[in-house]
Amino acid sequence: MLFETAGVHVAPWIPPVVAFGVSFITSMAGLSGAFLLLPFQMSVLGYVHPSVSATNQLFNIVAIPSGVWRFIKEGRMVWPLTLVVVVGTMPGVILGALIRVLYLPDPLHFKMFVGMVLLYIGFRMVRQLLDTRGKEPKTEEGSDFKTTVLFWNLREMAYTFRGRTHRFSVPGISFMSFVVGIIGGIYGIGGGAIIAPFFVSFYRLPVHTIAGATLMGTFVTSVTGVLFYQGMAPFFPAMHIAPDWGLGLLFGLGGIAGIYMGARCQKYMPERGLKWLLCIVLAGTAGKYIVEFILYVRP
Repeated sequence: MLFETAGVHVAPWIPPVVAFGVSFITSMAGLSGAFLLLPFQMSVLGYVHPSVSATNQLFNIVAIPSGVWRFIKEGRMVWPLTLVVVVGTMPGVILGALIRVLYLPDPLHFKMFVGMVLLYIGFRMVRQLLDTRGKEPKTEEGSDFKTTVLFWNLREMAYTFRGRTHRFSVPGISFMSFVVGIIGGIYGIGGGAIIAPFFVSFYRLPVHTIAGATLMGTFVTSVTGVLFYQGMAPFFPAMHIAPDWGLGLLFGLGGIAGIYMGARCQKYMPERGLKWLLCIVLAGTAGKYIVEFILYVRP
């Protein structure tokens, strides 16, 4: 089957199957899986136009609501945290999309920076995991997984989860979300692959409580990104900027089932297992970016 905007031939069953497998695993850690679908589209399918970023964000729009609905139903959405993430990332993703279109049609040189940041976050997470071996409570099913917001304002927020209180700085997370939004706008990944491990590593927030917020933030910023890319397309007629709607929808169909099942199964996964999953994701993504940069600049 030919997808004209993407310029690729692929059997129509492949995108949803790949998206289901990727999003099922990654959604348990609060990630949509778009950051893994992007290299699949570029390296396997040969989709290298700037519009691949918009297509990737279209996948997020279609796939994420099923998982968000599941987190809401189970009382695991921390709404103030979600609001902070959305407000911070939206202007960032617009700026990132502008940078991608105007200055980085091939953002390879930016990958070394992103890769080093991801490696540092991953290093912090591994060190914390090794330092806390045997000290974390076992995961239990039931009402203990519901979160309760104690208070929130423009400076600080606090909520309880499984008998523990978690606090964080609202301005700090807002600024970090803005930076992540820029990176997500450039790469078309929504930013969840960076913001989720940042929450876990720097703010020590439980994975079970941040997954819904990061998915919702990724959804909202992806809507902004797709609308922006679609609106920019008429001004750059010589470039492929608008998403490939057919390919994005096929990926999204697989993602709907994958993210829903991942959100449903997450509470059966221990906290440490989810953190190690994030570490593996970070290491793989960072390694890919750094290796690609080194191979590109090597004489």
